Amino acid sequence: MQQTIKIRNERKSDHAVVESITRKAFYNLYRPGCVEHYLVHIMRTHEDFIAELDFVLELNGEVIGNIMYTKAKLIDEEGRPKNILTFGPVCVLPAYQRMGFGKKLMEHSFKKAVELGYDVIVIFGSPSNYVCRGFKSCKEYNVCLENNKYPAAMMVKELIPHALDNHKWIYKNSPVMAVSEEEAQRYDDTLEPTEKKYLPSQDEFYIMSHAFIEDSDTE
Repeated sequence: MQQTIKIRNERKSDHAVVESITRKAFYNLYRPGCVEHYLVHIMRTHEDFIAELDFVLELNGEVIGNIMYTKAKLIDEEGRPKNILTFGPVCVLPAYQRMGFGKKLMEHSFKKAVELGYDVIVIFGSPSNYVCRGFKSCKEYNVCLENNKYPAAMMVKELIPHALDNHKWIYKNSPVMAVSEEEAQRYDDTLEPTEKKYLPSQDEFYIMSHAFIEDSDTE
């Protein structure tokens, strides 16, 4: 059977479906339960949310995946801000993962981001999922956190080559990304009960999220 794939902007009528997909994709992946579906729930009304970069992927008329973006900033050594992007969650229903649908969502959104005038994306995630999409270590682009650390899970993609040349940058995430776990749990409690359990991927995520690349300049 021939597949019909369509990528389009999310509509209000998609909200519940997208949150359900996000919950199914992330539940127990990084921790027992998840908060990503609550982030999706609150992100749409935040001032940093970019509706033009909120996409769903339809397979034969069924929404099976989604990607959402918010604004973020880089601050250079002179304190000058640069407006950039971050995305997440990006998700695909578990039954359709590892089939290229996430790649299609990302590549489509990258093109649209350039059309909107953006030239850099910074994300946090597992490098194995993103280096094949052109993301590189934050250290390679001299992008760090305020504590001058370079997280192994922080990756950068230049949508326009050399957009970050000749500067050192400090990354500033959107406040919407600082999800309250208590509020997320209260929201999750209103949904269909799902068993929280341990998976090995949780240990992998913990190790990656607490790992840093050493700054050779401070040695």
